[in-house]
Amino acid sequence: VHRLRSVDNLFVVVQEFKDYQFEENKEDALKHLEDLVKKLPWTDPLKVWELNNSLKKKKPKRKKHNLQSPASREKLSDGGEEGGADQNTTNEQEDCAQNPVDTETPQGVTSRNGVEEEEGNEPAVQAGVQAGSGSGTEAGDSETGGAEAKVLRFRVTCNRAGDKHSFTSNEAARDFGGAVQEHFQWKADMTNFDVEVLLNIHNNEVVVGIALTEESLHRRNITHFGPTTLRSTLAYGMLRLCDPQPTDIIVDPMCGTGAIPIEGAAEWPNCYHIAGDNNPQAVKRAANNICSLLRKNESKDSSTALGVPLDVIQWDICNLPLRTGSVDIVVTDMPFGKRIGSKKKNWDLYPACLMEMGRICTPGTGRAVLLTQDKKCFAKALSRVGHIWRRAQTVWVNVGGLHAAVYLLRRTAERAGEARPRW
Repeated sequence: VHRLRSVDNLFVVVQEFKDYQFEENKEDALKHLEDLVKKLPWTDPLKVWELNNSLKKKKPKRKKHNLQSPASREKLSDGGEEGGADQNTTNEQEDCAQNPVDTETPQGVTSRNGVEEEEGNEPAVQAGVQAGSGSGTEAGDSETGGAEAKVLRFRVTCNRAGDKHSFTSNEAARDFGGAVQEHFQWKADMTNFDVEVLLNIHNNEVVVGIALTEESLHRRNITHFGPTTLRSTLAYGMLRLCDPQPTDIIVDPMCGTGAIPIEGAAEWPNCYHIAGDNNPQAVKRAANNICSLLRKNESKDSSTALGVPLDVIQWDICNLPLRTGSVDIVVTDMPFGKRIGSKKKNWDLYPACLMEMGRICTPGTGRAVLLTQDKKCFAKALSRVGHIWRRAQTVWVNVGGLHAAVYLLRRTAERAGEARPRW
């Protein structure tokens, strides 16, 4: 399950309520959430958590004895990290699964992706009751080498969306957490917790779960972050949308820190990936991330470690040094005009980008997957190049709270006019 590429977080579902009726009075609504704790079927989900936890906890003990242990892998930072993110990869748990799995999420395990935020919605809030540990323990207590079972530490995380609730995320997490503590006699700890209980509330839908991932899986490939680094999970979804075939040449002309081509090189090694950007700092970050990927591959199995089919270049998106019709797929995250560029510049940039992408793509079979939040500008630009690109599909996505779109475009059979000579 930890090998799934398109989910940010994983949790095992304790119970799901499709049409939960909340009381209008805040005290009554919170009291019902408290009472819910005693009625939930905790046993099996805690067994799943315990199995997941036992596999994950092996790494500190085996550091000196097993070179293939995830903990023996060197951290992927090299001192030039751009941004304050944790440098350790999130792939440590993937070694638990020896066989490849389908890209569908198995029944009972759900991705903990954030719900699109509407006005008045609240982000995830963690809350617990700060009290001493109890003496009793329940199912799911971990044992360490045959020693006495310890009292587990926990926290409750509440994700709430909707405007019809009389309570806040903080209040729901606080009261639900108090009931969990009373039921299991666990100790509340907001930072050094063993178990993270999730309470997801979206309008009248309630899902209670137990987290299986400590850190989001979208951070698996990136060690050097930029101002608009794309999540690896979203990069995977964009690449999968264009259905890469062996020997395809895949280009990201505005690669930033290289999230898309690095994900592509890791998951589609039989294709050739080219990344480029006009910003020298972005190209440097992408190169550092590629080096991190190479080091990770070497640490997995140094005897068979190979390079990755990926090159990174500094270039101008409107004047690419690529032959006409030589590229099979273009996949890129276009500037939204917020942190980088501006909405005004996009009106000139988008049509020029689409024309140049159309020139390098193979007529009739080429395709492009483009992400943007500036949907009005993109629609206008696409209408101007309708003789080159046809829109095949639109997928709506939430990018950091922004309502964005991923467009799948197919290249028409019409030949693009040659631009001025390259170089």
